[in-house]
Amino acid sequence: MPELPSRHPLGELLPAMYAADDFALRFTGGLDAVLSSLLATMDNLPAYLDPALAPEDFLDWLSSWVSAELDPAWPLPLRRAVVHRAVAAHRSRGTARGLVERLALSLEVQAEVLDGPGATWSASPGADIPAADAVVVRVRGPVDRARVEAVVASVCPVHVTCVVEVVDP
Repeated sequence: MPELPSRHPLGELLPAMYAADDFALRFTGGLDAVLSSLLATMDNLPAYLDPALAPEDFLDWLSSWVSAELDPAWPLPLRRAVVHRAVAAHRSRGTARGLVERLALSLEVQAEVLDGPGATWSASPGADIPAADAVVVRVRGPVDRARVEAVVASVCPVHVTCVVEVVDP
């Protein structure tokens, strides 16, 4: 970025003997042009690591650091919010609360999870394993069912069968 001025010119740091030398000042001026973008980035490093302030192209890379899955179709404020809340979302991943929060954040819909029966057992050895009921994700309002099912499939644990039920308000 040639138009970016250096905040820390090297020529000002030279000893007095070289500070009056035209060649030394031109040489350090060339180094200032090379180093100015690097120094500006390092000065603003906290802004790059904050999802609310990071440049849009850096936000995708930042999302990979916290393992946040972003949809490129989402608006920028939503992508920033997903990256910001990613660590907290990982704590509740695989739970009913985590699924409800993910649907609320990514699709702005109200949902409730009707969990199946926790565990079953049998008193007789060698008995058949009872069929497990599916976990029902009930979503209220006019929603895009395909998008809701995609989010539920990405968050629902592999060993659990999740069924989406859309209820009109």
